[in-house]
Amino acid sequence: MFLNFRPDETFARELDRADELADFRTHFHFPVNPATGKLQLYFCGHSLGLQPVAARQAVLTELDRWASLGVAGHFTPPHPWADYDADLRPLVAELVGAQPDEVALANGLTVNLHLLLASFYRPTRERFKILMEARAFPSDRYAALSQAAFHGFDPREAVVEMRPRPGEDLLRTEDMLEQLEREGDQVALLLLGAVNYATGQFFELAPLVAQARAKGCVVCIDAAHAIGNVPLALHDWDVDCAVWCHYKYVNAGPGAVGGYFVHARHAQRFDLPRFVGWWGHRADTRFLMPDTYELAAGAAGWQLSNLPILSLAALRASLDLFHRARMARLRAKAVRLTAYALALLDGLPLQLITPRDPAARGGQLSWRVPEARPLAAWFQEQGMIVDVREPDILRMAVAPLYTSFHDVWQLAQVWRARFTRT
Repeated sequence: MFLNFRPDETFARELDRADELADFRTHFHFPVNPATGKLQLYFCGHSLGLQPVAARQAVLTELDRWASLGVAGHFTPPHPWADYDADLRPLVAELVGAQPDEVALANGLTVNLHLLLASFYRPTRERFKILMEARAFPSDRYAALSQAAFHGFDPREAVVEMRPRPGEDLLRTEDMLEQLEREGDQVALLLLGAVNYATGQFFELAPLVAQARAKGCVVCIDAAHAIGNVPLALHDWDVDCAVWCHYKYVNAGPGAVGGYFVHARHAQRFDLPRFVGWWGHRADTRFLMPDTYELAAGAAGWQLSNLPILSLAALRASLDLFHRARMARLRAKAVRLTAYALALLDGLPLQLITPRDPAARGGQLSWRVPEARPLAAWFQEQGMIVDVREPDILRMAVAPLYTSFHDVWQLAQVWRARFTRT
């Protein structure tokens, strides 16, 4: 399937003509190069997704409803603000492999992580460690360190990392399983990114979750770089909880409202300690404003405040595209796009740190390069947006809703020209 790519431009055009998802590209705005006035090619969806064309009207619609309805907008169809997320949660659930009641839309990722850890990180003298991958996203690490300190533990002892073997960039599943077996009796929480933000490695979550739970560990997944990028099955994997953002591959806009997952087996766990707010109260009696709270069942019981409607409106525009495109088709195209990129770039003196096995990566490709930041700036001058993670990682991502095979072909030609010049 991936061995018959040709390097010529005609072949790239042929791939695009055969792509059943090609028309989705027209549903996004591409940035304009201020120096040339031309549209830029965008390979940065792992950091911030492009704006769906429909997002502007979706937000304007809610602004118009606010202007014309005032407070009545909370209960006026077609999308009353009081339960604006009712038809969005099933669409998000599709992307993370969950039941709709296991998903809620609220806050930002790290806020949600702290709120869930208040319930699910319950350390004891014997079992207090938080096990996470080395070079996890910094916010996850900061949260883990602060949670350990909050509970009175030395963060240097409580937060333990799973590291690659010497000279390697990627974690091996067998090493992660062995560490869980060796240290699991002291681990209160496995906190793992589904896709590592630096390398793009997609971890084998099913056996890791099974091993962690067999050792008595709670499992929390950060799906920020996974949702909308790779297929997820949070419910079937038996994950306890998970968090994510919607502004990367899900294209909901900068600082967009986040989401979280709580497994259905915890739906009636009203005994779990948690911080509460009025939006976590049962929806049917919430507006009676009782003096005491009755928690909503499921993920809704961890909500605090009412919904950020304008942010959810932009998310609605993107989720509609995902629902129409279907994750299985998007995944198949992403695998093909990344394989095509690697085929075109093979032979160049580049140190790839993303797995070559397509099952072990999403749409992101990362290379270790000298002078990564000047190189990213040079790509920008060529009309192509990529990004850097210090000190030496150049990251590029394909987003199958809007990345074309011809985009990838152009990227490869520019990079090859760079090596020809140097």
